[in-house]
Amino acid sequence: MTPAGGFPRAAIGRADRPTLAVVGATGVVGTVLLGLLSERADVWGEIRLIASPRSAGRKLTVRGEQVEVLALSEEVLDGVDVAMFDVPHEVAAHWAPVAVARGAVVVDNSGAFRADPDVPLVVPEVNAHAARVRPRGIVASPDCTTLSMIVAMGALHAEWGLDELIVSSYQAVSGSGRRGVATLRDQLAAVAGTELGTHPGDIRRAVGDTGPYAAPIALNVVPFAGALAEDGWTTEELRIRGETRRILGLPRLRVTATCVRVPVVTTHSLAVHARFETEVSVEKAHEILANAPGVVVCDDPAAGEFPTPADAVGTDPAWVGRVRRSLDDPQALELFVCGDNLRKGAALNTAQIGELIAGEPAEG
Repeated sequence: MTPAGGFPRAAIGRADRPTLAVVGATGVVGTVLLGLLSERADVWGEIRLIASPRSAGRKLTVRGEQVEVLALSEEVLDGVDVAMFDVPHEVAAHWAPVAVARGAVVVDNSGAFRADPDVPLVVPEVNAHAARVRPRGIVASPDCTTLSMIVAMGALHAEWGLDELIVSSYQAVSGSGRRGVATLRDQLAAVAGTELGTHPGDIRRAVGDTGPYAAPIALNVVPFAGALAEDGWTTEELRIRGETRRILGLPRLRVTATCVRVPVVTTHSLAVHARFETEVSVEKAHEILANAPGVVVCDDPAAGEFPTPADAVGTDPAWVGRVRRSLDDPQALELFVCGDNLRKGAALNTAQIGELIAGEPAEG
């Protein structure tokens, strides 16, 4: 069926439900999002798939049907109720306001609007109420590193009141998109069967091109993610600080982050030191986390049970383990968190925000 606008609607459209546009449907996160739309409760009518002109005409599967990808333009945004953007920030910065002007509410997964005070930054398990107030017609989803830990931290904060957060991240290469994954695979192939690690520069010489990273990622860790910012911090580290403050509503929260890229394909991990306003206990922390939506507790080190990226990849929750009370501070906990950076870290949170908006009561 082709409407008056001249572009094909999905055959699976349902006129009594809101129309969804997935902008960036052919990207890494967009691909995961389409899978989630097929797995989750079906709240959408038409689902319109949109990408760059070079991807137009491709057919992708959503809700068990083949849907043609449309080239991004003003016209294909007409009639859209909710538009989920999984595109580079410069594309979102231009096109999200266009979608709003055409009548859509935008859920943006880029970094274009996360620091905008007129754009709520939302994690549904923590601050779902914030999605209702959107002066610019846009709701932002946080960065994947923040999302990997914030659901667990939000639950603990609600009980004890968070006072300080010190985190070290161990970030998977899929956080750099397809190029990051390709770089790791190419470098692993280059070093396979080579005796390395006995002299400085062995790995660097073996891999040659370091891709999007400042140093080789194969058989290595790179203590730098994002771009260089003021005073030696990176944009990724400052993003964790700013986003955590916004989501928890704690504008003066002390947050220190060190971001490290590791040779893992998918799933970010974080070692977290969290200090609270009152005394804490491991037993109570386990109880809080076990009852928190979107969290799985995996914490029996004596039996070899603790979260790793290999456990969490492909799953939706944050996995939490190695929960300990600080040796020197009865008000502080140490814990380790893993979260799939393409699911809850990106596509799932976007889908959840969209479902919140779709479920809002009609005006009037």
